[in-house]
Amino acid sequence: MKIVFAGTPEFAVPSLQMLLDSKHDVCAVYTQPDRPAGRGRKLHPSPVKELALRANIPVLQPLTLKNPDDLQQLASFNADLVVVVAYGMILPQTVLDLPRSGCINVHGSLLPRWRGAAPIQRALMAGDAKTGVTIMQVALKLDAGDMLHKEECPIGETDTASDLHDKLAILGAIGLSKVLVQLKNGTLQAEKQDESLVTYAEKLSKHEAFIDWSQSAEHIARKIRGLNAWPVAQTLYQGEALRIWQAEVLDSNAREEPGTVSATHKHMDVATGQGWLRVLEVQLPGGKRLPIHAFLNAHAVNDVKLG
Repeated sequence: MKIVFAGTPEFAVPSLQMLLDSKHDVCAVYTQPDRPAGRGRKLHPSPVKELALRANIPVLQPLTLKNPDDLQQLASFNADLVVVVAYGMILPQTVLDLPRSGCINVHGSLLPRWRGAAPIQRALMAGDAKTGVTIMQVALKLDAGDMLHKEECPIGETDTASDLHDKLAILGAIGLSKVLVQLKNGTLQAEKQDESLVTYAEKLSKHEAFIDWSQSAEHIARKIRGLNAWPVAQTLYQGEALRIWQAEVLDSNAREEPGTVSATHKHMDVATGQGWLRVLEVQLPGGKRLPIHAFLNAHAVNDVKLG
């Protein structure tokens, strides 16, 4: 099949690589415009663009797909299928109607749970036992298209959002390859989503990063894992924002005021509204990520109150 691929971040790379390694013809790649990044704020291409250029695939980066010239260019590829993976742009109906076999999307959740921008993080923060990817038909309504295939992934006790991101990116490529085989064989069976089971994964924001120590240790631990690697959970330590990258729940009760630190030369435990949380890795502004024993070597934190 002639396929147009639309994607932007690292999550989309395994799916594009799978297509490039297959017998399908990836005739064009659409991705978001280059964005400024780093201290110099220089423009950087997306991971998908970098892969496409290495493979000598034409790359297009329109600001919108509503412009008649952009639509005409997309139509000129005469694609059988458009594959969308974390593209970052809503496709108008005129685009959905162009390819002969329609548009399909790789989404990082087990739909209809967690439609929206941050499904991986929200599943982890909510305490879900499993997550996965759903290959679905693209519809105008956000993540509401008919489901074509699912790949499940258990959520481990220590999994972070970064861990799950990498696992689901691979599963997305696996699921996509299965759907393409079924599409070729004419055996695809679409399943409508149960609207009564829909939940929404709102976009992450920096204001969510601050920890409320009156919450339970379990809740806070899930938050720390869910916000790793962005925006990273943090707390106030002596007037500075202390990032907490990793932590674990201790099986013990806490009578101290939430936020109170109990420390030894190698452990830093924080009282919460329910139980103790053991902090494992931290980072001060401008500093490196440190295992907690290295941080404790330079900071006296016993009986300190975190804000």
